[in-house]
Amino acid sequence: MELSLFLSMLGFLWVAAITPGPNNMLLTASGANFGFLRSLPLMVGIMLGMQVMLLLVAFGVGGLILLYPALHLILKIAGSLYLLWLAWKIGTAAYETLEVDAGPQNPMPFWQGGLLQLINPKAWLMALGAVASFSLAGEAWRASVIAISIGMVLVNAVAGVIWLGFGTLIGRILRSRRAWTIFNVSMGLLTAACVLLIWH
Repeated sequence: MELSLFLSMLGFLWVAAITPGPNNMLLTASGANFGFLRSLPLMVGIMLGMQVMLLLVAFGVGGLILLYPALHLILKIAGSLYLLWLAWKIGTAAYETLEVDAGPQNPMPFWQGGLLQLINPKAWLMALGAVASFSLAGEAWRASVIAISIGMVLVNAVAGVIWLGFGTLIGRILRSRRAWTIFNVSMGLLTAACVLLIWH
């Protein structure tokens, strides 16, 4: 893949990765509630889920979604229900003082970050757009998919660290039970609002 095409692809992936969406709302809420280090497994789960999805799209599953619109509808419904469940979990999270060395806090597990990608229509559209727009035909196809995969890892890592850091900073500012509740309810509502983006 030529450098100019790779940089164009990075621009496309960056816009998709950094804009608000389910992943970024989840990382922000986790960073605020559990701190940066405890939320890293969630970020890694999200990144691995994106890679699995990219490979599924590259090897033809994405074509099935385009061929059979009913599958896309099922994906939207499942993604909406899962996002609403996550929004409820975020919005009703109990108040706890953020202590990075404390043990009783339970951040969202690694596997939930990966699972979210498989039913996240924004992530599917990102993968479909990247493969459709930036994969090359013939002999260069495999190398171009690898380049897209590398680009996706790069932008997801940077965007994830930014949103996670933002959430961690907010968590250090929120010291009262009232501020904590307002933040969690707001993040829950923003996560639920991502459902509207799915159906737009």
